[in-house]
Amino acid sequence: MKVAIFGAGCFWGLESKFGKVEGVIETEVGYTGGTIKNPTYKDVCTNKTGHAEVVKVIYDPSIVSYEKLLEIFWDIHNPTTLNRQGWDVGTQYRSAVFYNDEEQRLSAIKLKEKLDKSGKYKKPIVTEIVPVAEYYKAEDYHQKYDEKNKKTVFSH
Repeated sequence: MKVAIFGAGCFWGLESKFGKVEGVIETEVGYTGGTIKNPTYKDVCTNKTGHAEVVKVIYDPSIVSYEKLLEIFWDIHNPTTLNRQGWDVGTQYRSAVFYNDEEQRLSAIKLKEKLDKSGKYKKPIVTEIVPVAEYYKAEDYHQKYDEKNKKTVFSH
C-alpha cells in the first residue's frame, strides 16, 4: 500500500470522491502544511495555522497508479484559484499536492506542466507541490462526513 495526500478545498468532498476510486483502500481527512502542532478544526479555520484541509489516500498501486490519482485530483477541483474553492476561501482551502517521495514529486510536476500547456484551464495552475509536513488526523466527526450525513430521499 502507498499513501497520497491532497488538498483541494473542503476535505469532505475530496474524501468522498477518492473513496469511490477503485484501488483506494482507505481515506482519512486531516491537516498538514502548517506550523501549529495538533491543530483542531477551529484552529485551522482561523486561517492562521498554515495548515490545509487534506485527504490522505491509502491505495494499492497494483490497481490504481499515483498518476491516476493525480489526474482525479486535478479534475475534481479548480486548481487555478489561489486559496479558494467555490465559497471556501482561505489558505486552508488551497490546492496542494503533498508528496511523500521524489517519484511522487516528479509525477506531480510533470502532470501539472502537461495540464498547464494543454489549454484545459484559462489561467495558470497554482497548485503547490510540496513535501508532506507533519500530518494530523482531523476530528472523528469529520471522517467520512458525506457518508454519515447522507439524506435519504423517498420516492412515492
